[in-house]
Amino acid sequence: MNQNIELLNNIIRLKQEKDAIILAHNYQIGEVQDIADLTGDSLQLSIEASRTRKKIIIFCGVHFMAETAKILSPEKKVILPDINSGCQMADMINAGQLKKLKEKYPDAVVVCYVNSSARVKALSDICCTSSNAVNVVKSIPENKKIIFIPDKYLGSYVQKQTGRELILWDGYCPIHAMIDVKDILRLKNKHPSAEVLVHPECPPDIIDVADEVTSTGGMLKYVKKSQKKDFIIGTEIGIIHRLKKENPGKNFYPAAGNAICPDMKLINLEKIFLSLDDEKYEIKLQYDIITKAKSAIDRMVSIK
Repeated sequence: MNQNIELLNNIIRLKQEKDAIILAHNYQIGEVQDIADLTGDSLQLSIEASRTRKKIIIFCGVHFMAETAKILSPEKKVILPDINSGCQMADMINAGQLKKLKEKYPDAVVVCYVNSSARVKALSDICCTSSNAVNVVKSIPENKKIIFIPDKYLGSYVQKQTGRELILWDGYCPIHAMIDVKDILRLKNKHPSAEVLVHPECPPDIIDVADEVTSTGGMLKYVKKSQKKDFIIGTEIGIIHRLKKENPGKNFYPAAGNAICPDMKLINLEKIFLSLDDEKYEIKLQYDIITKAKSAIDRMVSIK
């Protein structure tokens, strides 16, 4: 316990000395969320990173998120405490594959989920998040074909909500894909008054049994406003730490207890301390990649 207190004190000291801010994604382990200056979803954190006056951003998430923060804050030093913290979905499409897809559909508008690399964003027309993907697609003229990358499940949800036919890439989040509808129905039988909240990265059969389909940020808002006491949560289980913290009188049941992203769990207090002490691993991107990717993000942000 004393060692942990000493580590926490050292992190706080270094953060002040280095003029740094610690950002943590909602899927990070509890101790990382608790030490962070701000916890949120990937885009929310990147936007906050662009607003801060701090010189150094310690981004506790995965690689594409730290890249997005760098795109929006090119003048700041963005550090990812574990360089191996990646994203299986983001790795399912690369710049070369997107170029070939664009050649096949030269007149199509490319809508790129933020869960993608900076190079893929740079080749896209507009980005989207899980919370605004429907509005982004609705903003595109109806006579235009739309390539939606990389998440086929988010894409299929958007298709259903908008009535637009999308050219889907065969990417997905393995963590959300492992959630089984039978487990949700079993939990619903056990807790009949519980509301089922699921992330739009889930497969269609999971979406169909949900009371609410929303992003992690959306789940936090929904639970806070809801009069219900019990909730079945269909996403990576890291969000439950924050849900419990902000709603102590309510109960949360993971739709899948094994819905754990190994990449999201790589960062811990010791790695945060080392990243502050050594200022590594710094995210570096070429100027042209930053410029092109930022255009796609800016177009998204302009849509209400």
